[in-house]
Amino acid sequence: MVDRLFQKREFQIRMKKTLPYIIFVLLLCWHAVLFAQDRFPRPEFESGYVYATNQMPLQRAPGWEYFDVAVLLGALTLTTWLALKKRSRQGLIWMSVFSLAYFGFYREGCICAVGSVQNVALALFNDGYTIPLSALLFFMIPLLFALAYGRVFCAGVCPLGAIQELTGFQPVKLPKKIEAVLASVPFIYLALAVLFASTDSQFIICRYDPFIGIFRLDAPYTMIIFGILLLLAGIFVNRPYCRYLCPYGVLLNVFSRFAGKHLTITPAECTNCRLCEEVCPYDAIIPSDSELNREEPAKPRKRFILYFLLIPVFAVTGAAIFYTLAPSLAGVNSNVSLARAIRSEKESGIESVSKAVIAFKESGKTEAQLFAEEATITDRFRKSSPWAGVFLGISLGIGMLSLTIRSKRIEYLPDQGKCYSCGRCFKYCPIKVQ
Repeated sequence: MVDRLFQKREFQIRMKKTLPYIIFVLLLCWHAVLFAQDRFPRPEFESGYVYATNQMPLQRAPGWEYFDVAVLLGALTLTTWLALKKRSRQGLIWMSVFSLAYFGFYREGCICAVGSVQNVALALFNDGYTIPLSALLFFMIPLLFALAYGRVFCAGVCPLGAIQELTGFQPVKLPKKIEAVLASVPFIYLALAVLFASTDSQFIICRYDPFIGIFRLDAPYTMIIFGILLLLAGIFVNRPYCRYLCPYGVLLNVFSRFAGKHLTITPAECTNCRLCEEVCPYDAIIPSDSELNREEPAKPRKRFILYFLLIPVFAVTGAAIFYTLAPSLAGVNSNVSLARAIRSEKESGIESVSKAVIAFKESGKTEAQLFAEEATITDRFRKSSPWAGVFLGISLGIGMLSLTIRSKRIEYLPDQGKCYSCGRCFKYCPIKVQ
């Protein structure tokens, strides 16, 4: 038994040293497959083709849409009971299987709370779009549950989280520095997703969802490869998409920090036995610090004041950077990219073979109209992009500020923002439910 534990520990140490390189290679592979997706020529289009701007799901009958909302409510309620009251890890696993089957393969990942962020952004900044009530409910209900009970949506209801939770067999923690860098990516993803959706340019969350292709079995092979790579990485780095990409997770993180009730590691008073200290693969267990030597009060106070004063500096810097990037970001819009392709063709004198350009020439629309649309959209990006930079700057400042705030803890507690309420820590606590 001792030899087996020793071998397992040696394996974890070796994996901890090599995993940063695995993650780095995975990210390189991701960018490679996304590049490959646009390298190959698009299929032939008929005359009059209109370039799609958003990846909208097919509409269902209203009754079925509200049935999905009812299933969401029921699944969240049952998951909350299993996590907070029943404290059943096995029950949460079965909820993940159900959610994967229903919201994943049966409903093909649409509509989901993660993608609904874009619907809300599009509705807020475009008078011509009215968000379906079902999409708004899918956006709001998990956030309300997070505000009341923590991230129970992640625990067993989200199909994207469920497919990863079921493949996490050998969890190994990443070094804290790499974890901190990768954890900033969802904030950038959220800012870009809202920016592109609000300017009616593209739904990037849906377009680059790594698991939709697996759920539907008809996505570009590059995205299916990306999904498989994430699942393979998830064997060792649990829930890589949830932790390092999911934009909706940013909102759940914030709401969950103010949860009225939250999953606890122990059902009774913590005895500080330390058995749960290293078990969480998400580094979401805050240890007791009652025995640690604390700094002089003046030092963290000075850091707090410094980081607080840096927040507006970060916000202004982020706004300036994104304002500069606005013309490049506007290229995501199909009309802008089409106008630039036509302008490049005229300047170079080389006729473009792009199917989108050919379709435009057959549509009867004038170049003057297209260039006017390009100017309007680019101007809209110049006005909107700085706000994305402000959001990222403030997020960075608040993140740094939070590092200076410490409260004395006499027991082991879950980090309410990072904790996925998965229940992995239950079996390591010697105190059982009476």
